[in-house]
Amino acid sequence: MAKRYWRNRAILVKSETIYGEDSIPTGAANAMVMTDVDFDPSAGQEVSRDLVLPYMGHQGVTLVGTYGTLSGEVEVAGSGTPGTAPAWGVLMRACAMREVITAATDVQYNPISKAQESVSVRWNGDGVQHILLGARGTWTLNMAPLAIPRFRFVLTGLLGVVSDAALPTLTTAAFKKAVPVNKANTTFSLHGYAGGTEGITFDIGNQIEPDFLINEEAIEHVDRMMTGSAIMRADALSSVNWFAKSEAGDLGILAAQHGKQGGNIVKFGMQAVQIGRPKYGETRKRINNTLPLMATPVAGNDEFLLTVM
Repeated sequence: MAKRYWRNRAILVKSETIYGEDSIPTGAANAMVMTDVDFDPSAGQEVSRDLVLPYMGHQGVTLVGTYGTLSGEVEVAGSGTPGTAPAWGVLMRACAMREVITAATDVQYNPISKAQESVSVRWNGDGVQHILLGARGTWTLNMAPLAIPRFRFVLTGLLGVVSDAALPTLTTAAFKKAVPVNKANTTFSLHGYAGGTEGITFDIGNQIEPDFLINEEAIEHVDRMMTGSAIMRADALSSVNWFAKSEAGDLGILAAQHGKQGGNIVKFGMQAVQIGRPKYGETRKRINNTLPLMATPVAGNDEFLLTVM
């Protein structure tokens, strides 16, 4: 009996040309390097028969609407070459983000509300392969000083075949090493103010719904509300008054950049950010403000822009 080991796992992801049709990702071209990975091969609902019988006991259930989920983190780094899509770009596209490549310059990602793409996923756990089809998802970002910044992606897909299959040989050179978040590598400003910042989070807020109908099954992206938060040093009100901005419902620009070397620069931009109710906190006996953020669109599908250059 062959033993299987948790350490020996592989993930492949490839965009689909036709929704739900296996794009057949390979280890040579479509390997995904992730950390903190969680794979659920059987999510869904359970229907009970609830039969009336003259005795007690579990009657069992029927599994319906079964799908799978894959979640994991990817380091925030470029491709190494301006104008070349990062290896994690395919995950952004699966999360209702449009990819626009300008050769030798940059690659931009902005949210979309129609014609969302999908991906095929292979998760191999030391010799047992699970396939997800028509997968779509959502993502969050966490950037904290003295840490590696990471996107966390959650993909939901229709179940494909489960089979014994050898672990693929992976080509992972496209994944570049991220630099840590610090003063030398990272900048951040909110409503034009660039104060000391302890942490930034973004959540694209995609609502993903498994849709199981007669004649049709799909994983649908049905809504999006992007939010985030910034933990900033609580400076004097004469420097910046977050409470007044919050009460007034002011909209302002958010600008962040991570990385300084061409080919490994990632920029985050929001042009109309509203600040929610500020809260007080402390870190190492210093007062800070936690600022909830709401990214609002201006003309539509423009509340957020991610640029890799």
